[in-house]
Amino acid sequence: MLVQQANGKAAWVGNGSRNVSAEEEAAGAERDSEEEQQQEVLQSFPLHRRHTNGSSSGLEHLGYRSSTGSSFCGYLMHNLPKVVIIAFIFLSAVILIFARNRGETSALLCMESVSEQLEQIPYPDLDLKHVSPRVDSGRYSGRKTDKWIVVAALGQPTSEILELGRIPGWQLLAVGGSETPSDWKVAGAVFLSLEQQAVLGYQINSYLPYNSYLRKNIGYLFAIQHGATKIYDADEKVKVLGGDLNRVFDVELRGQKSRHDPLLQYRSLENRTVVNPFVHFGQRSVWPRGLPLEVVPQITPDVSYTEVLPGQQFIQQGLANGLPDVDSIFYSTRKAEDVAIDIEFDTLAPPVALPQGTMAPCNALNTLFQSPGFWGLLLPVSLTPKSADIVRGYWAQRILWEIGGMLVFYPPTVKRVDVAQPSSFLEEKDLHRESARLIKFLVNWRSQNSTLFDKILHLSYEMAEAGFWGAQDVELMAAWLKDLLSVGWRQPQLVDLNLDNVTVPLEHKQFVPKAYPSVHLGVEDTTTMGIEFSEFLKWRQYYGNMVLVLECSYPLNHTVLPWRLLYGRLFKHVVVLSQEKEVALGVEASDLWMSYNLLPSIFERYPTAEGFLIMKEGVIFNYWHLASANKTLLWSLHAANGTWQVASFNDEGSAWYLEKGYKNGVKKLLSQLPVEYRTNYREVMDDGHFTVSTSDVYYVPARYIDDFSALARLAGKVKLHQDLALPLLFMAMDNPHNFDGYAFSKTRILLDSDVKEDPALIYTPNWHIIYPWVASSEPELYRIIKAMSAGDPTLSEILE
Repeated sequence: MLVQQANGKAAWVGNGSRNVSAEEEAAGAERDSEEEQQQEVLQSFPLHRRHTNGSSSGLEHLGYRSSTGSSFCGYLMHNLPKVVIIAFIFLSAVILIFARNRGETSALLCMESVSEQLEQIPYPDLDLKHVSPRVDSGRYSGRKTDKWIVVAALGQPTSEILELGRIPGWQLLAVGGSETPSDWKVAGAVFLSLEQQAVLGYQINSYLPYNSYLRKNIGYLFAIQHGATKIYDADEKVKVLGGDLNRVFDVELRGQKSRHDPLLQYRSLENRTVVNPFVHFGQRSVWPRGLPLEVVPQITPDVSYTEVLPGQQFIQQGLANGLPDVDSIFYSTRKAEDVAIDIEFDTLAPPVALPQGTMAPCNALNTLFQSPGFWGLLLPVSLTPKSADIVRGYWAQRILWEIGGMLVFYPPTVKRVDVAQPSSFLEEKDLHRESARLIKFLVNWRSQNSTLFDKILHLSYEMAEAGFWGAQDVELMAAWLKDLLSVGWRQPQLVDLNLDNVTVPLEHKQFVPKAYPSVHLGVEDTTTMGIEFSEFLKWRQYYGNMVLVLECSYPLNHTVLPWRLLYGRLFKHVVVLSQEKEVALGVEASDLWMSYNLLPSIFERYPTAEGFLIMKEGVIFNYWHLASANKTLLWSLHAANGTWQVASFNDEGSAWYLEKGYKNGVKKLLSQLPVEYRTNYREVMDDGHFTVSTSDVYYVPARYIDDFSALARLAGKVKLHQDLALPLLFMAMDNPHNFDGYAFSKTRILLDSDVKEDPALIYTPNWHIIYPWVASSEPELYRIIKAMSAGDPTLSEILE
C-alpha cells in the first residue's frame, strides 16, 4: 500500500511493489541516466532499496565498478559507514522475514520501507483513565450547535462552499492547510487555520499532513467539542440539491421529525459480502470508487428486500448526480474525451440499508454521521488520499455492527460537476488490488474485547498487521480515541453480535429498481421492466448458482469488463482466465491449451455451486435456450456434428493430434486411469482408437466435481492437450448416452469464409451456441452484444 514515510514521500508497503518516490511512480519511468540512479540511491538509502540483476554485486549496482583490488579498498575505506548501514539493514530485514513469515506472500515482501517494518508494530496503551477534558478558549469557544458541515479548505472559497454556508440550521466548518490563503473567509463559517488547529491541542494533530483534506480530522473533533450530534462530511466541490440536507437524509433519528416507516434492507445472501448500491438507484453499469472489480459485473438488481426499523442509521451515504464518486477506471473508459460525465440517479428510489455481513464503498464527499457513529469519522494518514476515505468506510462499517448500527444509502443529495480532472490510477491502485481482500478480512474479523474503544483499537492494529494501512494509523487511532473522550464524546454500549449465524427474515418487500438511461455511454436505454425483465429473472434463477469460467485471449483491456458485465448478470461468479495474469482486471493466468488443470482449484473456491460452465470467449452463448437443459448432467459438444472425431492410433497424417507424442500421451493417461474410470471409458472406446474434440465449451455439474478433479490431475501430469484430454475424461466419468442430449445440440460452427465476411450476418438467436466469433476490439464486442440482444432485449442496458 502507499504509506507516508518520515521524509514526507510515499512508498509502497506490503504488496511487493518497488519502493520509489511518489513523483517517480507518477511518471512511471526509470531515470534516464545511470548517474541519476546512483545519486538517488545514495541520497535516499536506507529508505530506498534496489534489486540487483544477474551476477552483479550490490556495489556494482549502485554504480561502482572495481577493476582492481586497490580501487575497491579505496572505495570501501571512503564509504565504510554507508556499507555498514547497508549490510546491517539487509541482515535485519532477512531476519525479520524468517521471524514473521506466516506462510503468506505478503510476509516475504516486508523489506519495502525497511525503516518502518524492522520492529513489530507496538500495541498502544489507551490509558483512558488519565484523559482530561479539553477546554477551548479561542475565538470560537462560544460557537455551539448540534449540526455541523465539515469541509477541507485547501484553496480559495468555491461557489459550492459559499452555498454550504447558507444551508439553514447548519454550521459550516472549514479546515485549512499549509497552502490555504491567509485571507480565506466565508460569511458565517468557522475557519481553522493551521495555527488555530495547533492551539486546540488535539493529539492527532502531529500525525496529519499539512496540506491535505485529511486535516478534516481536526474539524470533526472541533465540531464534537462544540456540541455536534450530526456531522455532514462534505467536499468543497459538491452542491447540495435544493439547499436542504433534511430533504433526503434522516437528520433526526428520534422525535416527531424522525423517520417512522421501515427502511428497505438488502437480503443477506450466501457468499455475498459486497453490493453496488448504484444498481438500486437505477444505474446498473456504473460502480462506485472502492468497489472490488470482480463485483462490477454483478448488475442484476435486487427486487426482494427485507425491512428494518429506523433509528440506527448512524452513517448515511448520499449519492451524487452529475459526476458520482466513480473510480479512475470508470472515468477513463466510460466517456468520450471531450464529453463531461453527467449521470442521473433515481431520486424517488427509497433508501436502502446494508445488513450485517454485507458492505459497500462509503466516501468522505457526501456522508452524514450521527453521534453514535462519530468514532468512524477518522481518516487514516498512511494511505493515498483516494484510498483513505474508502478504507475508512469499510473499517467503520465493520465496527458499526458491534453497536447495532447500520450504513444506509440515500438517493442523490448533491450535484458534482465533471471538470475533467480524472484521478490517477496509481492513487487508487491499492483499492483495485486490496478491496476484495479487505472486505473478506473485515467480515471474518472477530473480537472478544468488552468495550467499543478496545474493539476499535484491536481492529485497527490487526488491519496494520495485515497490511491494509500503516503502523502510524494505529498510533493515530489511539490518539483519536483519547481526543474523542477529551472533547466530551462518550462511547455507546455494544450489542450481542452473532455474525456466524445471521438469520434472514422470511418476510420480504418488493421494489423493482428502474433502469436509467446510460447516457454517459452514448446509448439511449429503451428496455422496459415488463416481459423482458421477467424472462431475465427466469434465466438468472437458472444460472444464478452456477460459476462461469471464461477463457479470454490477450490483450484484455477492452474486453474483460464488458464480458463480466454481460455474464455477471446471470452467473453466481465469473472467473476469467488468460495467458497472462492481470490483477487489476481480476484475470488469472492459465495455459489455455490445458486450462482444465486449473479447474480443481477453482472448484474448491465455490463448494456450493450447482455446476461450472467452462467456455472460451469466442463462443457466442445464447443462454436463453439452455435454461431447459439438465443441470445435473454433463454437457459437451458430443451431439453437435463434426465436433467429436474418432481417430486410430495407427493413423498418420498432418493433423496435429496424429503426431506420435500426442498419441503416446493418450496411451499414458489411459494406463494410469483407476479401474472404474477405465471400465467406463472402454464401454465407449476400444484400445485402438481415441477421440479428439474441440474444448470451446463444456459443463461439469456438482456431482461430477470430484471425479473431474481426480482425472484432470492425472491428465495434467502427462501434459495432455485438452482437446484430447477432455473427451477422454468425459467418457471416463460417464457414457455419452447419459450426457445431456439437448445442451449444445444446436451448434453453428462458423467457417473461415463466414468469419471473414461478417459473423453478424450468420448469427441467429435460435442457435444454442455459435463459434468462433472472437471480439478482438471493443467495437467488435459491442456488435456481438448487439446481435445477442435479439434474444435478450435487456442487453441494450450494458451496451457501450
